[in-house]
Amino acid sequence: MLQFLASSLLFSIFKLSKITLSLLLNYNTKINNSIKDIQNNLLDWFSVNGRHWIPWKLKIDGSIPKLGEKISPYQIWIAEVMLQQTQIKVVVPYWREWMSSFPTLLDLVNADQQNILLRWQGMGYYSRAKRIHQSSKLLINTIGKTQISDPSCWPVELSFWMSLPGIGRNTAGSIISSAFDLPVPILDGNVKRILSRLIASTKPPLKDEKRLWSISNNLISKDRPRDFNQALMDLGSKVCTINNPLCQSCPLQKNCFSYVYYDPIDFPKKNMRKTIPIQEIGIGLIFNKKGELLIDQRLENSSMGGMWEFPGGKKEPHETIQETIKREIVEELGIVVNVGKQLLSFEHSYSHKKLHLTVHFCEWVSGKPKPITSQKLLWVDPSRLCDFPFPAANKKIISELHKYLSN
Repeated sequence: MLQFLASSLLFSIFKLSKITLSLLLNYNTKINNSIKDIQNNLLDWFSVNGRHWIPWKLKIDGSIPKLGEKISPYQIWIAEVMLQQTQIKVVVPYWREWMSSFPTLLDLVNADQQNILLRWQGMGYYSRAKRIHQSSKLLINTIGKTQISDPSCWPVELSFWMSLPGIGRNTAGSIISSAFDLPVPILDGNVKRILSRLIASTKPPLKDEKRLWSISNNLISKDRPRDFNQALMDLGSKVCTINNPLCQSCPLQKNCFSYVYYDPIDFPKKNMRKTIPIQEIGIGLIFNKKGELLIDQRLENSSMGGMWEFPGGKKEPHETIQETIKREIVEELGIVVNVGKQLLSFEHSYSHKKLHLTVHFCEWVSGKPKPITSQKLLWVDPSRLCDFPFPAANKKIISELHKYLSN
């Protein structure tokens, strides 16, 4: 990295306290030539090794866009939001299903939220889907219904995209550079890792974001910004990986300070790990005389609002799991049940917590079910459960229930 930065820029931006002045002066000070060298090396690598198959980065006919050519921001925007907290191999089938269900911005604007949540089911972080729906209405008001198919009519300002619900600087930058081939920097997890290793940053990326954004902005190619940003992401995915980076195959090897003087595996520096709490959850499956199952819909302002679930909740320290289920059903539905046979018990992990779920069949004893802590209740045939958007953990319950009922 030091090869392409002038000494003054190194001191003002990088503040590498461990490097002496004499070492710094051994590097080239012609910043423009050095940056160009890095850009060329990375882009040459990308031409041969890049992920040119990513469907939302292609034109409608499946071809690669030419330099400066604008392509549909709609398909890129949907993909970029999906990619928040989710890997590309998971996103691709969801994105294809989404584009099949809502092929245009207008289709999305007119879609029912339940249908949107159903298409999102399994990816988690369901607030992303609801924010997409909110953003679609803001976008159509800006662009107009008759011009949504013309990429030239979509906004290109970073400030506009960042004003949309759920769109941060990185997502906005990726949308703009990918759709319009404009030199707007990005800083996703892959890019943070690459840049932290290039400068051997002594800080975790979260505490060094201002400097990393500055570097990303300085590095981006003005001639091929779309390719350059994608090249950075591909390099992080295929070569500059979290574990066992393939430094011998890296086009930026000679520019990487952590490779030349340290060990790249020691970078980026890590934040202190937080202990992930474990919550015990009891869930009740309540049937009526018709064989229908009771489900309830979460409040819109709650976590995973609008999704459907089976009644239940957190276990208190003094309770058995059966007592938890009985209490929670009284609090949620206002009915009394007898807790019967266990269907299954399993763990489900989120980024911030781990759940241990235990599911029991329940016999409805007395009371009329009411949505006390939810917005709606429904009795549904078990065969129709797949028609409703459930949180990911519930998919395992539904699968096991279908197996049980089929025996």
